[in-house]
Amino acid sequence: MTDPLAALRSAIDRVPGYLDAATCGLPPRATADAMRAGIDAWQAGRIDMAAYDEAVARSRAAYARVVGVDVADVAVGAQASSLVGLVAAAVPDGGEVVVVEGDFASVVFPFVAHADRGVTVRHVPLEALASQVRPGTAVVAFSLVQSRDGRVADADAVVAAARAAGALTLCDVTQAAGWYPVDAGRFDVTVGAAYKWLAGPRGAAFLTAGPAARERLRPLHAGWYAGAEVWRSIYGPTMRLADDARRFDVSPAWLVWLGTAPAVEAFAGVDPRLVHDHDVALADAFRAGVGLPPGGSAIVSLPDDEAGTLRAALTSAGCRVAGRGGGVRLAFHVWNDDEDVERAARAVREARGAAGARA
Repeated sequence: MTDPLAALRSAIDRVPGYLDAATCGLPPRATADAMRAGIDAWQAGRIDMAAYDEAVARSRAAYARVVGVDVADVAVGAQASSLVGLVAAAVPDGGEVVVVEGDFASVVFPFVAHADRGVTVRHVPLEALASQVRPGTAVVAFSLVQSRDGRVADADAVVAAARAAGALTLCDVTQAAGWYPVDAGRFDVTVGAAYKWLAGPRGAAFLTAGPAARERLRPLHAGWYAGAEVWRSIYGPTMRLADDARRFDVSPAWLVWLGTAPAVEAFAGVDPRLVHDHDVALADAFRAGVGLPPGGSAIVSLPDDEAGTLRAALTSAGCRVAGRGGGVRLAFHVWNDDEDVERAARAVREARGAAGARA
C-alpha cells in the first residue's frame, strides 16, 4: 500500500463509533499480536531479555521521529507525571511555576507537591499563558493540547516569552503526539504518554531533553536501566549513568514495550500533517453537523448537564465518548470516518430536539 495514511488506518481494526482516542487509543493489530506473543512466551518460561531491550530501543527511535528530535534526547518512563516530577524537583526553592487553569493534573500536581520548599504555582488562562510569564518565573508548564477541550496552545508565543524571562519550558504532548505535528526540540523538556493518540498500551511514556536541559535535571529514577552500559549496571557500588537522556530512563515494564514499539513505529511512518488533516476534517465536519464553527482540533467538547444526558444519548447511539470537565468530549482519529461523524452528530441533534420538546 503506497498511501502511508491508508496503511496506518488499515493497520488498526475499526470499531464503529469509537470517538475516545483522548482517553485511550485503539491498538494496531501488530501491537496486540506482540503482547499476546509476549504473554505466551512468559507463560512458557521463554522470556527474552534481548527482545525486551530491542522493543525499548525501537520505541525510543520511533518516538524520536514522531516528535522530531535526536534519539539521544529521548528517555523512557511509565507515566507522564513521574517524568514531570524530574522537572519539579529541579525548581529552585521559592521558584515560581506558571501553569494553565484547568490543565491535566499530571502537569500541575508534581509542582504543587513542592510547596513546602516555597515553590509557588500560578494558574493562568491558556490564552494568556505567554503574557503571564515574567522575570523570575522558573518554569512554564503546559499541555500543547488541552485534555478537557482540545484547545491548542500558542507554543511560539510561550517559548518566546519563556526565553525572554529565562524560564524553562515543559510541554506535555500526550494529547498531541500522534495527530498534531510536534517539534519537541523547541521546548526545553517534553513529556508524552503513548497510550492515547499513539495507540500503544498504557504504561509507556517518554521524556525529551536536549543537552542544556539535561544539565538542569537530576536523574531521580536512576537505576540499572539508566546506566551507561545497561547490563553492566545491575550491581553497585559504582554508578556510571548514560551521558545522554537515557540517564533518566525508568526500568521498563517489559510486556508494555513489546506493544509500544509497533504502535509508535506505525505513526512514525506517516507525515503527522496527514493525520492532523484527516482528524481535524472529521472533527470540523461533526462541529458543522451540530451547528458549530470549525475548531481546528481533533478534540471537540460540548456542554452537558449534571445528569450527563448528552453523553448518555451518544452512548445509546453507539458512540464511545468521555465525560470531562462538565462536558462531553469526542476525539476523532485515524480509525474514524464519515459514518462516525454522522452517527455522533445525529445523536446530538436528536438529544437537543428531545430536550427542546421537553422544555
